[in-house]
Amino acid sequence: MPSSSATSSALADTDIDADAVAEVGAAYDRLHNEISRVIVGQDAIITQVCASLFARGHTLLVGVPGLAKTLLVRTLSRALNLSFNRIQFTPDLMPSDITGTDIIQETDDGQRHFEFVQGPVFANIILADEINRTPPKTQAALLEAMQERHVTAGGQTRPLDAPFFVLATQNPIEQEGTYPLPEAQLDRFMLNLWLDYPSFQEEVEVVRTTTADALPEAKPVLTAEEVIRYQQVVRQLPVTDNLIEYAVDLVAQTRPSTKRAPQYVSDYLEYGAGPRASQYLILGAKALAAFDGRATPLEEDVRRIALPVLRHRIVTNFNAEADGITTEDVIQRLLDA
Repeated sequence: MPSSSATSSALADTDIDADAVAEVGAAYDRLHNEISRVIVGQDAIITQVCASLFARGHTLLVGVPGLAKTLLVRTLSRALNLSFNRIQFTPDLMPSDITGTDIIQETDDGQRHFEFVQGPVFANIILADEINRTPPKTQAALLEAMQERHVTAGGQTRPLDAPFFVLATQNPIEQEGTYPLPEAQLDRFMLNLWLDYPSFQEEVEVVRTTTADALPEAKPVLTAEEVIRYQQVVRQLPVTDNLIEYAVDLVAQTRPSTKRAPQYVSDYLEYGAGPRASQYLILGAKALAAFDGRATPLEEDVRRIALPVLRHRIVTNFNAEADGITTEDVIQRLLDA
């Protein structure tokens, strides 16, 4: 953790004051505690989801059925007192089923006109459930909204309300009848989070709480206006040139057959991460620093967020598959080096 003099110096170079940073940390503590009342375990996942939210990113949740992916998203929306829509992706889902469409309406005097009916994407928090079960054309409709934060329909552009946060889910073990997201579309997600099975004691607590008569529910602890303000604070946190160079160098090392790539990267990777990964490493590090009440992020913050930022942006080749090397193995080796 930086010294008080270093923190004061960092704050002096920006319009951010120490109270604003402390306020973000306190807000995160309230949000994390409220979600933890409903979600047993998964503390690291909750922190990373909050980091993505405060950094204005989007998150892909990957895990087998029954690991509370949907419950996590619904609990987050309740704790934030934001509008929430769940979109169940199916093979017959059309883009207009997500964005909305123009319908003909007739007035009292017999005049007819087109009126736009908003789709479920017009909400603050979107749960895109099993996003890989719908064709690419429908996937692209949501991904355009994620990137541009507006919807184009009927020749008109309609902005989405802020904050706008998409959490998509995927089942990693059932791939029959699915449409995997192309790598260019995966890059739109700030984080790719893998949910693991709970520990024995955590599962005991899950069974105890979910089989009782009264189930715990999250209560609102933050408003939309507060979330937007805290997102601005996170964006404005100062970052040293050394840390930016560290993040960029880490990403550059994932690109095979380049000067900065170690030999094992060239041996095991088909291609590496692009510049968006460097941006998200810094934004994620800023959010984690603010959660701790620190005015500027550290190298450790970049390392903490590196795995979920990079794992869906690098692709292994046949050599890696033959040797049993995963993307996580390559990322961890880069971090260890």
